[in-house]
Amino acid sequence: MRNLLNHLVAHRSGALFLLTIAAFLEVYGDSCFQSALYRASGMSRALAFVGGALSLAAYGLVVNAPRWEFGKLLGVYVVLFFLLAQIVARVKFGQTPTLPILIGGALIVAGGIIISVN
Repeated sequence: MRNLLNHLVAHRSGALFLLTIAAFLEVYGDSCFQSALYRASGMSRALAFVGGALSLAAYGLVVNAPRWEFGKLLGVYVVLFFLLAQIVARVKFGQTPTLPILIGGALIVAGGIIISVN
């Protein structure tokens, strides 16, 4: 698996794909814990905790298994995390981003672009 991930991150599109997967796993894992703590009870709470733990463990593997310069890619990762967090907040929790979130998000995206330009 490590060889496959190393092969992916050797190309810009593969690294972007892997960062997107990692951001989704982190956002989804966090959302599972949010659901378990505040929106679920009984067996659904236990399943949400387990789902969150599995998702965050998978995130850790996806981020740490390949050999890449994660610091250089951090700007892109933060942008992807923000965008996916907004999508999950909308789909899973029915939350619409407010104007301050949209303005802050625009700044996050601008910062990611500045960091990513070589």
